[in-house]
Amino acid sequence: MTPPIAPYVGLRPYQEADHDLFFGRDREARELAIMWQATGLTVLYGASGSGKTSLLQAGVVPRIETTRADLLPLTRVRPYRTAQGNPYVLGLLSGLAPEQPMEALAGWTISEFLKARPERRDRYGDPMPVLIAIDQAEEFLVVPPHHENDRDAFLGELAKAVAENDGLHLLLALREEHLANVLPHERSLGPGSRSRFHLPPLTRTAALDAVTRPLERTTRFFAPGAAELLIDDLRSATFVNDEGTISRVETKTVEPVQVQVVCSALWSSLEPDLREISVEHVRLRVDVDRFLVGFCRRMLEQVATEFERTPGEIRHWLRSSFITEHGTRNSVYQGLHETAGMPNEIAAALESRHILRGEYRLGIRWYELQHDRLISAIRTIAPPAEILEDARQALARADFETARRLADEAVRGTVLGDARVEGEAHLIQGEVAVAHKDFAAARSDFEQAAEAFAGLQQFDKVADALVADGRTCMAQGDYRRGMDQLTSALNWMPNHPMAHLALGQALWRSGQPGAALALLNGAVALSKGPAPDALELRGQILADLGRSGEALRDLNRVRHHQQPGTLAARGLALAADGRLDAAEQEVLDALAVGADSGPVLVRSARVYAYLGRRARAEELARRALRAVNPALPPHLRTLAGELARSSA
Repeated sequence: MTPPIAPYVGLRPYQEADHDLFFGRDREARELAIMWQATGLTVLYGASGSGKTSLLQAGVVPRIETTRADLLPLTRVRPYRTAQGNPYVLGLLSGLAPEQPMEALAGWTISEFLKARPERRDRYGDPMPVLIAIDQAEEFLVVPPHHENDRDAFLGELAKAVAENDGLHLLLALREEHLANVLPHERSLGPGSRSRFHLPPLTRTAALDAVTRPLERTTRFFAPGAAELLIDDLRSATFVNDEGTISRVETKTVEPVQVQVVCSALWSSLEPDLREISVEHVRLRVDVDRFLVGFCRRMLEQVATEFERTPGEIRHWLRSSFITEHGTRNSVYQGLHETAGMPNEIAAALESRHILRGEYRLGIRWYELQHDRLISAIRTIAPPAEILEDARQALARADFETARRLADEAVRGTVLGDARVEGEAHLIQGEVAVAHKDFAAARSDFEQAAEAFAGLQQFDKVADALVADGRTCMAQGDYRRGMDQLTSALNWMPNHPMAHLALGQALWRSGQPGAALALLNGAVALSKGPAPDALELRGQILADLGRSGEALRDLNRVRHHQQPGTLAARGLALAADGRLDAAEQEVLDALAVGADSGPVLVRSARVYAYLGRRARAEELARRALRAVNPALPPHLRTLAGELARSSA
């Protein structure tokens, strides 16, 4: 069954079209509509989240009779900088006349714009009052010092327009903390009459209306006492002091944003065919913080999937960029391609999902969290296991800085002494250090990871750490220490496929291809998947040993890899099998991308020896002896020397 249409709007403001769903503010909407039409300047102020924008759009504007007042579109002042005109004036005019192209408005004054509009009269023939409402007026009242001249010129033009138009009625809506910024301008912007309107949180009765009355247009309803329980839960807060004593405080009012978040989440959690919302539903399902965390997690997962990121990356970006160290919202500007290091498309996607709010200031788009209530939700630490998985995904795509930050975050968010999380984080941080060629730091991380997992008796993880450490030793050229660590890994976990593979690689590199084959056989047998690295090296060794049929079986299974060493080994196996034309093509392809690889060069030399081209074989063998990327292992170096001497 299709669920009923949602009667709650969540975090976004109510629009004019939501008028039939907007309840709990009837008195405020009626009084503000009357005040606006009767007063030269009306200042609406209230705390963030008190619902000023919703009140104007869904409560006040629908109450204005278009036969009695000339109502212009509700707008904000978004400054636009052009070659001519004041950017704030242009921002206002573009909002008041959104159908007009920007070029047509550039250079106009506010007075000129108003005079150019056709005068509207009521049914008695009297001129209608012109109503202009500017939302979030703090955006032009509070500006950087280098824009104050433009701001002051704009306010001067606005005051002039008010003086020249007796019927002009202004309404400015702003956050309560910015009320002092409008006081110096009240007399000039409202020379005839002025008023202020404070918008407090919802009373208990108003909050009940906001919760219950939107359901009148649906098939659902609250059982007796259910809505009251919801509101009373929202009016209470729990505090814990330093001694652990818990106290519960009940307030007289309710924040509108909390009502919408909770009701939206409650509505979404109900079964499609449910009709009565019972007390039990409210008791079990209403949790403001949990709802907000769940909402944020769903939105971040959607955006992460859309842009092939991890939710942890985006969560970390939001927390580090949009929340200050004081726990308040931070504004971040949009660059040409990125916003605080994240692609602009991701910021826009989060704006469309009501996580971020975007606005233009001084011609630049800025973002901030949609509401203060989101701060605690964003700052809520995700489970360390989830953060570590995000870090591993970042590591897999070589985004090393993100992987490092997420691993650090997982450790910070864990319970003190959680060795498992610390061990996993050290593994990730060690791989990041290897990528940056900081081998000393990498070895330290791997050793700490092994120690942490040993204490937990997680032997497979100990082996993981030892394998990583062994590979790091080998990358430094310390093959003896590397093989010791890899052998130790097999002692901890005899059936560890990666330990078999890494030790096989080490044995081959040290000149023991026969011993390497035994380990690689184990790696292939123990791997749950295709084990391409083990198959690739095993096929190369088999080709070197002249076992062409077995070599081709392995190398054909990793054709999609098309690495230079694989191509050269295939060429060698084909040549040994008598398929000389195909063999030459393989080594030509290998040399095109691996001309400085010792193994590629010596295998190519052997192919040309099969072809009877001795001079070419000698040249390639000599180049193989000088190669360093990678250099030849001892057994292939001996073979290259023999090829060079035999050709001579």
